[in-house]
Amino acid sequence: MRSLLFVPADDKRKSLKAISTNADIIVLDLEDSVAPERKAVARETARDLLKDVSGQAGKFRYFVRINDLLSPYWRLDLDTIIEANPDGILLPKARSGQDINELCRCITELEARHTLPSARIDLMALITETPEAMLNMSSFIGCDSRLKAVTWGAEDLSSELGAKTNRDEFGNYTGPFELARTLTLLTARAAGCEPVDTVYTDFKDREGLRTECREAARDGFTAKFAIHPDQIDIINEEFTPGPEEIARAKAIIEAFSKNQKDGGPTGVTAVDGQMLDRPHLIQARRILERAKQFIN
Repeated sequence: MRSLLFVPADDKRKSLKAISTNADIIVLDLEDSVAPERKAVARETARDLLKDVSGQAGKFRYFVRINDLLSPYWRLDLDTIIEANPDGILLPKARSGQDINELCRCITELEARHTLPSARIDLMALITETPEAMLNMSSFIGCDSRLKAVTWGAEDLSSELGAKTNRDEFGNYTGPFELARTLTLLTARAAGCEPVDTVYTDFKDREGLRTECREAARDGFTAKFAIHPDQIDIINEEFTPGPEEIARAKAIIEAFSKNQKDGGPTGVTAVDGQMLDRPHLIQARRILERAKQFIN
């Protein structure tokens, strides 16, 4: 995945518009974008949409962001949604690995109740939306194998901290939020998950979005959330390996292949005057594998 588009689950019009985009994952949102009095309608609308697309060979995967585990809604969300067999669940405000494992147990029980394939539904979690979670990052390592990706949220964390803003006068994240971003990236890799960058809220600022995507991809994030359909193409472009990146990855792999020593590839080689070792080879292979996924 590269792009994940949030859609309010109670807005059928926006859901239909989302289907016309090139998003890799559509996230039907039952949480922040849905008012309490609309939660029931949102669940039913999301369930019906998922049933409509169930079994279709489409270009999208469908996730549902349920409400957090301290809310009165999350069990109702699961009970309604799981029968429609979504591709994944997004858990907001995960406080620790215990939340992940509790939710996974519930999903497993509901899969069995509805005679769905076991462990087919993936899980993604927002792991830095609260101060408590940021102090529990190591607990997300070794969680249930259903957890496939983690992400972070600057807006909810701002509210929790009582921050006046999460960016400085130059548009950069301030210290607490840059820390949350970094912890998310490190925890994802330590847990064997994909790191997903948070939304860029100014959906009219296309250059700002592009810059943030490039910085995220540079640092190791593999995807980014979007709040508007117009953001998708930029996200996809910046999280897809470009021609120069692919060419260099091929050159690195070829150099290691040619530079044989003692019956096997040597641990170091040179490309364009730069000495490279095994981590560069591993990264080059990752780039080509990613290119195969997204470039026809």
